[in-house]
Amino acid sequence: MNDLKDLGTLVRAATPLIVIETLDEQRVIDSFRHVIGQHLRPLWRWTITDGLTRLDFEQPETHVVPDVSRTLEAIREHDTAGIYLLFDLQPYLGYAMTRRMLREIVQRQRSAPHTLVLVGAKIELPDELERLATTVRLSLPDLKAMAGLLRSEAVAWQRETGRKLEVDGEAARLIVRNLLGLTRVDARRIVRKLIHDDDALGPDDLPRLMQAKFELLNRSGLLHFEYDTAGFADVAGLARVKQWVQRRRPVFLGGENAPRLDPPKGVLLLGVQGCGKSLAAKAIAGGFGAPLVRLDFGTLYNKFHGETERNLREALQSTELLAPCVLWIDEIEKGLAGGGEDGGVSRRVLGYLLTWMAEHKARVFVVATANAVDQLPPELLRKGRFDEIFFVDLPSADVREEIFALHLRRRELDPANFDMPALAALSEGFSGAEIEQAIVSALYDAAGGVGTLNQALLENALRGTRPLSVLMAERVQALREWASARCVPAD
Repeated sequence: MNDLKDLGTLVRAATPLIVIETLDEQRVIDSFRHVIGQHLRPLWRWTITDGLTRLDFEQPETHVVPDVSRTLEAIREHDTAGIYLLFDLQPYLGYAMTRRMLREIVQRQRSAPHTLVLVGAKIELPDELERLATTVRLSLPDLKAMAGLLRSEAVAWQRETGRKLEVDGEAARLIVRNLLGLTRVDARRIVRKLIHDDDALGPDDLPRLMQAKFELLNRSGLLHFEYDTAGFADVAGLARVKQWVQRRRPVFLGGENAPRLDPPKGVLLLGVQGCGKSLAAKAIAGGFGAPLVRLDFGTLYNKFHGETERNLREALQSTELLAPCVLWIDEIEKGLAGGGEDGGVSRRVLGYLLTWMAEHKARVFVVATANAVDQLPPELLRKGRFDEIFFVDLPSADVREEIFALHLRRRELDPANFDMPALAALSEGFSGAEIEQAIVSALYDAAGGVGTLNQALLENALRGTRPLSVLMAERVQALREWASARCVPAD
C-alpha cells in the first residue's frame, strides 16, 4: 500500500471528510506536505492548544482562538479549498453545534470544497458523520524504513556520546525484522532503549525487544507471552516432531536461502495427558527460534453478544503483528466444545478460527494441543487445517530413561549413580509428568530420612504411584487405538 498515493487520490477526488487513527501525528503532517506538493492546496492544522495555523508557508498571526465552533466557522468562511488537519477533535463531537457545523462543511453548504482530516488515537464518529467519512489506515513501516530508523538512532547515539556503537550485524538484521508490526513511534522508543541499556546492539537485545513488542501489542491481555521457550535438548523423545520442525525452520523464518515453499502453518499435538504436549509446544518455538504466545480460550469468552468473537479477532490480529511467532492454543477442545448450549458462540469462534488459519498471510505457526479427540469438531481435523497431526503417546522405555536423566540432571544429580534400565522398566505406563512427580516425591522422602536420593527411594516412589494409564485405562487405551491409524507418531 502506498500511503502518499492513496492520500493524493482522496485529495484529488475532493473527499470531504477523512479519518486517520494514529498516534504518529508528525507522519500525518509529513504525508500531507508531500501531497500538497503535487496538488496545490493550502494545508492547515488545528489543535486545542495552538488553534488554526497554516503549514505550507509562513503566515501572519491568526486571530482565530482555539475554540472549536469559531475554528469551524473560520474554515467555512475560507473561500479557497484547503486541507485541514484537525487533531484530537473527538471530545468535541458530542456537541450538537460541532456536529452540525462539520456536516455543513462536509456537505459543502455555504462552503468551499474543503477536505477535513480528523486525526487521533481513537475516533468514533456519530452516525450522521460516519456515513460521510472515509477511513484511512496508514501502513506500518516496512523493512527498509525500520532499517533506516535503526541506523538513524545509532548515528544519533554516536553523535551524542562521541563513541562508536558496537553492533552485531546478524543481531541488527533480526532486530529490524522483529520491529515489523510496530508504528514508527513505538519502534523508535524500543530501539533507543535497547541502545542505551548496554551501549550496544547484540543477540541479548532480541528477547527484550520481543517482550517490549508483546507488551505494546497485547493491550487487551488476551495473550500470554511465554518467556522461557524450551530447546529440543530439553525434551526427551519426539524425534519425528524435532525432525519435522528442523526441516521447515528456514522456510518459516523466510531467510534469503530458504526454498521457495509455502511457509508451514501449524500442527495439532494430540495425546495422553502429561506426556509432554505443552513442553513440545515450547520446544517447537525454540526450534523455530521464534517467540511463543499462548492463547487461553477461557479469556476470550464474554457474556455479551459478539464480544467473544471480537476478542478472538483482536488476539489473532496481535499475533500477526508479532510475526514471526508461534501461537500456542492449549487444550483447544475445551474452547470449541460448547455445541448448541452456548447460543452458537463456540461454532462462530470455530468458524472464524478456521477461516483465519486458512487465509492469514503472516508467519504465525499454530501449535494446538488436545487431550480428548472425541470433543474436537470434525472441521478442525480434516486435512489442510493443520500441516500435520502428531500423537504424543506414553513414552517408550528408551524415552523414559531420557526423561529420568533430564530431571535428575536438572536437580544436580548424576544419572550414572542410578540403574536407569531398572527405573525405566518399573515406570512402564508412566507419562513424563508422572515420572517427574515420582522423582519429586522421592526427594522429599530423602530429605526426611537419609538426606540423599538413591535407587531404593526412587523405586519405592514409583511403586507407590498409580499412573493415569492405570486409573483411566479404558479411556487412554481408546485414545491410543484411535490415534494409531490416524495420526503420525511424535516419536
